[in-house]
Amino acid sequence: MITSPARTLSLAATIAAIAVLALPGAFAAAPENAAVTPSAAPAAVALTASDVESWLDGYLPYALKTGDIAGAVVVVVKDGEILTERGYGYSDVAARKPVDPKLTLFRPGSVSKLFTWTAVMQLVEQGKIDLDADVNQYLDFKIPARDGKPVTMRELMQHTAGFEEQAKGVITENPKAPGFEALLKAWVPHRVFAPGTTPAYSNYGASLAGYIVQRLSGEPFDAYIEKHIFAPLEMDHSSFRQPLPPELAPLMSKGYKVASGEPQGYEIVGPAPAGSLASPGEEMGHFMIAHLQNGEYHGKRILSAATAEMMHNSPLTLLPPMNRMELGFFETNINDREVIAHLGDSEYFHTSLHLFLKENVGFYVSFNSLGKDAAAGSLRGALFQDFADRYFPAPRPESRVDAKAAAEHAASMAGRWANSREAQSNFLAAVGFFGQIKITVDKKGELLIPDLKGLNGEPRHWVEIAPFVWLDADGHDRLAAKVVDGKPVRWSFDLLSPFMVFDPVPWYESSAWLMPLLVASLAALVLTVLLWPVAAWVRRRYQSPLALDAPSLRAYRWSKIGALLILVGLGLWVLTLALMFKDNNNLDGRLDGLVWLDEIIGTLFFIGGFVVMLWNLRQVWSGTRRWPARVWSVVLTVAAGTVLWVAFVAKLISFGTNF
Repeated sequence: MITSPARTLSLAATIAAIAVLALPGAFAAAPENAAVTPSAAPAAVALTASDVESWLDGYLPYALKTGDIAGAVVVVVKDGEILTERGYGYSDVAARKPVDPKLTLFRPGSVSKLFTWTAVMQLVEQGKIDLDADVNQYLDFKIPARDGKPVTMRELMQHTAGFEEQAKGVITENPKAPGFEALLKAWVPHRVFAPGTTPAYSNYGASLAGYIVQRLSGEPFDAYIEKHIFAPLEMDHSSFRQPLPPELAPLMSKGYKVASGEPQGYEIVGPAPAGSLASPGEEMGHFMIAHLQNGEYHGKRILSAATAEMMHNSPLTLLPPMNRMELGFFETNINDREVIAHLGDSEYFHTSLHLFLKENVGFYVSFNSLGKDAAAGSLRGALFQDFADRYFPAPRPESRVDAKAAAEHAASMAGRWANSREAQSNFLAAVGFFGQIKITVDKKGELLIPDLKGLNGEPRHWVEIAPFVWLDADGHDRLAAKVVDGKPVRWSFDLLSPFMVFDPVPWYESSAWLMPLLVASLAALVLTVLLWPVAAWVRRRYQSPLALDAPSLRAYRWSKIGALLILVGLGLWVLTLALMFKDNNNLDGRLDGLVWLDEIIGTLFFIGGFVVMLWNLRQVWSGTRRWPARVWSVVLTVAAGTVLWVAFVAKLISFGTNF
């Protein structure tokens, strides 16, 4: 999803922002070592306009108020027509302007990608794009190969090109920010995974696809979408343009962190084809109808039936039995229904779009606020699941792995895991280091993932329904691991599994031991710096100077200076990252000078500080100083070495302003 780097790169925050959806009915057949209890299917409610309107009217107003969310729009389509469209709350809280589902523009974030992928498929249909060809043939700059293999359009659409995460220029409020073409050419993110092997969600990849559409069509990207998608779908109030055209700007909902707070500025999405759309709910309904009708809307086609079928049903299976990527869409299967979807997050707007293919039903919801405790992310997931349970119910899987095997499987998952959607070659790798996800077991020996919380704010209760497949006991959410030689080597959960997975963190980069050691090291360095003037004052007060030879005295003093320099280097990085995460506008390059300062000073201070501590260690142990000084010289050397190692792991010792 298009998100701020703080949420994009922090695993815990990403999880909080994304409602996890699943397909429990996929496990109706029990494995050999599972016990089965039959479960009756709940009674379905007929999906009619009157019923869904009554249900939504009873559901959303209270949810918005308790979640401190300003407004929402919901659209349900069925059998080629809009069944209902509802606006809730306000598009402008201060003016008490209500949300109008026909005209109020919301920012659906990465749901925008579906329009870009649809444009790509139009050119595939015309023979201008080969899904499995090297995309360099369509570009005027080069995407480097990885392991001798190029990037293909299929890999871009399925987020398996191997790109690391990119944050610079993703979202700002500066209308003069560089366009997506300039961002694409300024820096190609490193390809950190072998192509086709690892889902790693990439805004860069989607933006690259939009640029290819622009080059091959000979039309600016915005104009192409308007002519070939918006026009036939009668989406007259929708736009990818940034800022919005003057005639549409008055229709735009304001965006909020919380409804009780101040409205925020209009977000400029750097990789525009990946997330710059503004559209009213009704017109998003037109788009859903077109895809549910295999490319046709009221007699006009945006795709042939065959091309639409290819787009909707070309699954990439990398982590069975989890949800998979299609071509641009991804599965959010639920209750034995085939559902394809996309989610979208900007800093303020949070959206989901789901298509029940066999039922010919589409469900769309968008919120104009993140809400208290990231309420919008949890609410959109709960709303979709409750919609599916009400109108398309199915029995819950009741299979269970026997207690002994379940305990062994849970224990084998314990450890630290890294998100595939991370920066790895620059200083934002620090966010990944501090955001490693922890898996452990509870007192009953069951799987426990503290960062995966339910709607009640508590860790979810996972039950193993098949070997290495777990189900949230209180919901639909499902989690599964890939096992090699009896050991889990990768895992994910259904909604993330199409485009993000979690791999084991190497022991030498694990925060399980590095974080406690780092905290102790910082404490030792801080104490050294604080007690240095105190000790000097005490010695002067009692006329008790240090009885050291000149080399030992110099080493002693430099050990204190080294501790101070290490803390200064870390402090500069903390300041820089805090400024970036506090305000997305600081991600447009304005802090590049500070980044360079951090990199130069940090490298000199971290390495120099460690060298000084080694020198001090040698002087202390080769001289006549007693055990307190000897012990502390070891402590300082370990502390400086720990900071240096963490700096290497977190890429704080690196050079460049591409991130």
